[in-house]
Order: sequence, then structure tokens, then C-alpha cells
Amino acid sequence: MATIQEGKAAPAFTLADADGKKVSLADFAGRDVVVYFYPKDDTPGCTKEACGFRDAWADLQKAGVVVLGVSADGGASHQKFAAKYKLPFPLLSDPDRKVMTRYGAYGEKMLYGKKTVGTIRSTVWIGPDGKVRRHWAKVANAEAHPSQVLAALTGAR
Repeated sequence: MATIQEGKAAPAFTLADADGKKVSLADFAGRDVVVYFYPKDDTPGCTKEACGFRDAWADLQKAGVVVLGVSADGGASHQKFAAKYKLPFPLLSDPDRKVMTRYGAYGEKMLYGKKTVGTIRSTVWIGPDGKVRRHWAKVANAEAHPSQVLAALTGAR
């Protein structure tokens, strides 16, 4: 069950990036962190979403925001995906989907009218105090989503 609640502390995690280096939420204490969960590297919706965050990168950097993409894909897949689309932020691997589950990003979902179990496209904005500022539980439009996240981040300042 998801333990994500706005105003509550975000669950701690440590995952490997594309190069196998460990990345922890604690590494970014004191900064705004956007963690977005996506189903699979180099698929149409996930590519549009990743490229949206890439295209907003300059504004996100100006705002001092850390962006972390998380999927169950392994490091080699992340390396190819990041290189192909010149993604400037880390992609983290959650192969056993433990972090996704804790963040409510894995479970039952509707896919083409059928109930299935898988990664739920969602995003969590964690404030500098480690508390969840905003949780986009089910992202309907992957392409438009990064600009919605940027608007929420910059509107809050």
C-alpha cells in the first residue's frame, strides 16, 4: 500500500543509477526533489515524459530542483535510453519494485480497459525538508506532465 501522503515524510530509498552507483534520497537533503516513476525505457509515453523533463532542465536547474527517473529497467537499458535522448538527470533502477511499491507507483492499474499489475506512471515532489509537497498519483498525459510539474514547482516559490 502506498505510504505517500502530502505533508508527510517521503520514504527513504537507495537505488542504483545507470552506472551502478548508489543514489539515496538523503543525498539531496535540503533540495527540492522530483521523483518520477515510469513503466519502461524507450517506449512512446515514457520517452515523451523523459524528454519533457529534459526540455525543462534549464528551468528546473535554475530552481535548484533534482530530477530522478525510476523504472524497473536495468543500468544498461538506462544508459542507452539516456544517451539516445541526451537525458541530463539520473535514471534509477528498481528491479524488485520495492521503492515503486512504497511510493504507490506499482500495483493494479487499467491498461486498455483491462485490469493489470504494473508500474503506475506517477510523480512525487519532495521538499527540502524531506516532506511530500505534491503527489501526482496517476499521470494521464505523459507528454504534458513535466510542464505541469514545473508549473507547480515554480508557482510555489
